[in-house]
Amino acid sequence: MTQLIEFKLPELGENIEQGDLVRLMIAPGKTVSPGQSVMEIETDKAVVEVPSSVSGTVQEIRVKEGEKIKVGQVIFTVDGADAKAPAVRAAAAVATPVPQDPPPIALPGAPRVPARTPAVAAPGTASELASGSGEFRLPELGENISQGDLVRLMIAPGAKVSEGQPVMELETDKAVVEVPSSVSGIVKEVKVKEGEKIKVGQVIFTLEGGVPAQLEPSRARTAPVEHVSGQHGARLAFQAAIRAEGKTEEQALPPDQPLPAPLVFSMPVQLGKVAGTEQRQPIPAAPHVRRLAREVGVDIYEVKGTGPGGRISEDDVKAYAKSLLQAASAAAQAPPRATRLAAPPLPDFAKWGKIERVSIRGVRRKTAEHLAESWNTIPHVTQHDRADITELEQLRARFAPKAEEAGGKMTVTAIALKVCAAALKVFPQFNASIDIEKEEIVYKQYIHIGVAADTDRGLLVPVIRDVDKKNIVELAVELSQLSKKAREKKLTPAEMEGGTFTITNLGGIGGIGFTPIVNYPEVAILGISRSRMEPEWVQHKGGGKFEPRLILPLSLSYDHRLIDGADAARFLRWIAEAFEQPFLLSVQG
Repeated sequence: MTQLIEFKLPELGENIEQGDLVRLMIAPGKTVSPGQSVMEIETDKAVVEVPSSVSGTVQEIRVKEGEKIKVGQVIFTVDGADAKAPAVRAAAAVATPVPQDPPPIALPGAPRVPARTPAVAAPGTASELASGSGEFRLPELGENISQGDLVRLMIAPGAKVSEGQPVMELETDKAVVEVPSSVSGIVKEVKVKEGEKIKVGQVIFTLEGGVPAQLEPSRARTAPVEHVSGQHGARLAFQAAIRAEGKTEEQALPPDQPLPAPLVFSMPVQLGKVAGTEQRQPIPAAPHVRRLAREVGVDIYEVKGTGPGGRISEDDVKAYAKSLLQAASAAAQAPPRATRLAAPPLPDFAKWGKIERVSIRGVRRKTAEHLAESWNTIPHVTQHDRADITELEQLRARFAPKAEEAGGKMTVTAIALKVCAAALKVFPQFNASIDIEKEEIVYKQYIHIGVAADTDRGLLVPVIRDVDKKNIVELAVELSQLSKKAREKKLTPAEMEGGTFTITNLGGIGGIGFTPIVNYPEVAILGISRSRMEPEWVQHKGGGKFEPRLILPLSLSYDHRLIDGADAARFLRWIAEAFEQPFLLSVQG
């Protein structure tokens, strides 16, 4: 018998653990090869195509468009054989007994935690569709996604729909997804309108002559698992672990850490995972180690093994049990995070005239959240200066053809990248971050600069890496490529991570200055406005006179917790002088 090979979602980037499945590019029976794009995933700001790392014939797809999928989750299985393997495997799957999950463990004093049990399908659903009528309801959109905004309907009463046909577009927090039909037939009535917020399970339309989609016995819904108090469960685990070491709680905890009172707050306990029915890979742990984990209420799958090949020991279980209590205790004792003041209620604008309300969606919503967090976290100060770029403009025009030959464009932003990289070496505190919890300043030994890009989806900030190691022509080419990818929605998450400083240029639009918001966790951002000819007093040997000069306004916002005003003024003046005297980069940069 040919063995099935699983394709799992690979790593998408640093600190990215999941994404929304926008589009599947495969189907059962299709052949895939390594490197072939099999799906599109959308993270916070980027849509990326995921290539296959396996080859063979697709047997089963275990995800649906619109779902939120996690790194390591099985997406599909492949079989190298071209034979009628699916039917054989389907029959084998029916005959093969499903392994039973262990019964829930009852901790003393804790509420009973029932094991998940498959929910029984509502009787008559399939026969009701087969008899000539039925409903299409909004399916699950992904983990923790219970609703979405209806962007576009692709059906109308009287239209014919078939299984798998897209019937509407929905927008969630981060992604616009097409929702396919799971039934076939003639649309009788559409019960929603474009612009409405619709919920999972809500009836979207009814059918005449509906035919049910293929049932998926392996994906039966499960009843939710109840949770006990996280601190109470962790405390019990901790007590069992330290008893095994022959210690008391007072001896195990640091002297300045008081014993936390039970049931202070609630969080999901590890026991809920032990009772779950999700499929998991075998882990290297001896039976007595598994027994200890069950006794103290720890999910063995969450424990990191320190032995050879990741093998889990009793000490690993005990250490993990301790960490649960210490984390719960720290969370209980931590001061509440500062929150924004609630905005006062709005007046009824409609009483003064006609209004229109538009939902904040997608990238715009995410950008608003991030900028609000930055503004409320960082004490902002903005300083302004001006640079005489008359000579620089002549040099820019002179060398612009070289950049064009290489595939880029010699812009002020490209030059600013090189200038700022040199300035960050002279003033390393502008290339740092603040770690408040550890009371440390993190100085970065690399220079990666983000450039704000205006797109129809909202503000995106692609990052150019190792700016200090590239010449201006190379920077111009890379900036042009990233800007194009941003406009075409092809930026990957990796291309928007790791920035140490940001540049935002509004000069192409206009303005003489503005207050850019620092892109947290960075500590500074440079804003560039429109250059214009102004009369400037120029000193010569024989005296001085007013001359027309091309002046570039500069605005620097910074985190006042780390950067003093005097240092900011010196930093901005250094940048202005580098614009005015490009030779300075060769001397000091």
